[in-house]
Order: sequence, then C-alpha cells, then structure tokens
Amino acid sequence: MTIRDITDTLEAFAPLCYQEEWDNSGYQVGHPDRECTGALLCVDATEEIIDEAVTRGCNLIIAHHPLLFRGIKQILGRNRVERVTEKAIRHGVTIYSCHTSVDNAPGGVSWTMADMLGLKDTATLSPTGTAPGIGCGIVGNLPGPMSPLELVGKVKQTFSSPVARCSQPPSPDEPIARIALCGGAGSDFIGDAIRHGAQAYITSDTKHNYFLDHVGDIFIIDIGHYESESCTKQIFYHVLSEKFPNFALHYSEIEKNPINYL
Repeated sequence: MTIRDITDTLEAFAPLCYQEEWDNSGYQVGHPDRECTGALLCVDATEEIIDEAVTRGCNLIIAHHPLLFRGIKQILGRNRVERVTEKAIRHGVTIYSCHTSVDNAPGGVSWTMADMLGLKDTATLSPTGTAPGIGCGIVGNLPGPMSPLELVGKVKQTFSSPVARCSQPPSPDEPIARIALCGGAGSDFIGDAIRHGAQAYITSDTKHNYFLDHVGDIFIIDIGHYESESCTKQIFYHVLSEKFPNFALHYSEIEKNPINYL
C-alpha cells in the first residue's frame, strides 16, 4: 500500500477542490508513491511529532493544519517550518494536510462538532458548493432548550475547553434552542448565524470588534482553536479505518494544545 493510496482515500472524503483559495491542503513534503509503513494523526506537524512518527515506524503524518503556507526560499533551520521540513525530509517522512478541505466537506469538522453536541435538523451555515453539505459551519437545534450558562458548560465539557470567552447574551433569561457553530476561526460567519435564526454561535479566535459589533444580536461562545479542531484526528481515523481496517493508524500520544491556560 502506498502513501498515495492513503491520501486518495482522504481526498475521496474531502477533495482538495473543497479547500479555500488561500489554503494549502494536500502534500507538504515527501514521496507519495513510497510504501506506507503507518500513519500518525495530529493537528499540527512539529519536530516532536516527526520524532514520534519515526519512533512508531510511521512514514506518513496526517495533520489538520498545513505546515507550508508561504513560499520557502531557504531551509536553514531558523524557524519551526524550516526545522520540521528539514527533519521530515531527512527521515523520509511524508506530511499531508487536510485543512479547509475537511472543514468544508460534508461530515467534516463542523458536522462532527454538531454531532458531539447532539444537534438536530442540521444544515450547512454558509454553503460554498453545488452539492448538499459543502461549506462552512453548521446550524441546528439543541436536543432541548438550555440557559446560556448551561450551554457554555455543555460546550466546555464537550470540547474539553477549560475556558470560553463569551459575549453578553441578548436575553440572559431566555432559553437557547437554536445554535450555529464553526470549527477553527469562524467569526466571519456570525452574520450567517444571525440570518439563520441562531441564538448562539460557537467558534474560536473571535476578535474584540466582533464582540462589540454583535452586542444584542447573538450569544458568542469562543473556545480554543485547538479544542474546536481536535476532532479532526477522529475524522481521519474513521475515514481510513473503514477503508483499511488493518492499516497501522496512530493518534499522536504527545501532541497537546500549544496554548496554556493559567
């Protein structure tokens, strides 16, 4: 089985044509036609992740975030991207990114988040394709109404986020039944959430001015970026294990959120 066999399966689920125009999903470094000895699943490729892959006998790393966003003119080990690129090449490790391609895919990141919260009657928040389900974010109904405080507690527990930055609920005493969400930095879709009648919106990396601009419009619940996208590892595992039940798939055991909450 080649590395390309593995990544072709991922691309059947999340085709590269689904990615945003600014993104760089797909191969980052490596040799797709080599025999695959195993795959390590993570959110971010780091030097430590390369070491873990080598130790576990994996010559493929499947990461959510791309290693390469901008062109590299020199590889001199001056920063994380150069060091990881150099180490991957030196150890013969291929790195593949499934970023906004899996964000926008039906059954992708936001769909998985919605399932984790038990949302019903779900639909794509901001459709970008002609086929159903392609696009950014999800809108749907909670299994039962919750107070704003109860919802925050549920969100923190579900996504293992120790904190949540929240706006003032427009109606603090009114139960929330309909919500929208988007994994990763999804504050650009707050307007879509409001238009879909969502009372709350869950995302990450929301800037200060978005909280100001939408006072009285919707209850914003902002969790950590890593916490909102950690489910990508489960998505990769599910897609690949269904096609290759005996293939060596490994979750990274050393990866952790690079952000500490003190």
